[in-house]
Amino acid sequence: MTIEGNTIYKNLITRILRKMPAINKWRQDFLIETFLLFLSIKGRINFLQLGRYGEYTEQRYRQQFELPFDFLSFNKELVMENGSGSYVIAIDPTFISKSGKKTPGFGKFWSGQASSVKDGLELVGIATIDIDNHTAFHLDAPQTMPRANQTLPEIYAEMLISRKEQLFALSSVVVADAYFSKKAFVNPLLKNEFMLVGRLRKDANLLYLNKEKSTGKRGRPKKYAGKVDPKNINKDYLELVPSTDLETTLCTAIVYSKSFKREIRIVIMKKTNDTHDTPKIYFCTDTQMAAGRIIQYYKSRFQIEFLYRDAKQHTGLNHCQARSENKLNFHFNTALTVLNLAKATHWLKIPKEDRRSFSMNDVKTINHNTLLINRFLVKFGIDPNSTKNQSNINDLIYYGTIAA
Repeated sequence: MTIEGNTIYKNLITRILRKMPAINKWRQDFLIETFLLFLSIKGRINFLQLGRYGEYTEQRYRQQFELPFDFLSFNKELVMENGSGSYVIAIDPTFISKSGKKTPGFGKFWSGQASSVKDGLELVGIATIDIDNHTAFHLDAPQTMPRANQTLPEIYAEMLISRKEQLFALSSVVVADAYFSKKAFVNPLLKNEFMLVGRLRKDANLLYLNKEKSTGKRGRPKKYAGKVDPKNINKDYLELVPSTDLETTLCTAIVYSKSFKREIRIVIMKKTNDTHDTPKIYFCTDTQMAAGRIIQYYKSRFQIEFLYRDAKQHTGLNHCQARSENKLNFHFNTALTVLNLAKATHWLKIPKEDRRSFSMNDVKTINHNTLLINRFLVKFGIDPNSTKNQSNINDLIYYGTIAA
């Protein structure tokens, strides 16, 4: 049972790597070993720990982490092989605690957990949301490198545009939170054929499109018919949308955004019985997208947060002690990529109606138990495939799991 567990991972990783060019046998073996260690080591995951638990020396892990690897292509192929086929692209920065002023990219960044600006690093997580499976898959996590002549929204937009060809194989729709609803981010994406689903501020400057017919008088008829007030829904311009939630009112319209200098579709969500609740304004740059789809896509965006949570708690996203940009990039992307491997191996194979919530804690426990049991089997010369031992070994593998 233990050998079979590792074999499933190895077969999956090998199958994906064979679709990628220029991966020799030595590099392939190293990647398989490293991915399995990130899934198995409990506690801190750094070069010292990898050398203790792995087959190679600490120095070899340091050397191999310096070499480039195309995580975006690897994860894209993994998603296309195991996902449902219905995807959107999500982007969201996350703060990485790190000391050392000589570390590449070190600076002051916003930490959502601390609700303040802190010294450290920032990753911009690019993920794909599998709509039908209600989960996120990591694609790539470039590090934010501030530049004097660029704002952060411009840097974030550039990260997506530079990966356009790979991302379009999955989806051209990008989902992002309210911070990204800025002209510096939105307009470059639209020029590169992306569509954006996001949220607007409650005081966003939006104008109704004039529906009045021409009077025949001289002069151009007015294009706009007043400013959108989300607290006072104008039923002449906003169309009510059926909602399964009886306490929520949804209405939609195509309006003109003065910030983006273009027409967009908005969906206003308002609580029916709560007079103090501020309406939320969602939008899509594709005016033909259905209102229900806009809400569905935006709500799915939160799945990317679970990637950061699981990676920080279980796969050592915050643990890298290197000060090389290449080593940091390899460590960060490995910590997030192994979550995809865990989902594909342990969760997606279960029929949707039988699935429980994905538990990375259980996956880590199973793989840690497997790592230790394999070591015991080798040291004591025990045959794991004998009928007598199989049931006992299986019990030990799942020892300590919660939802297994």
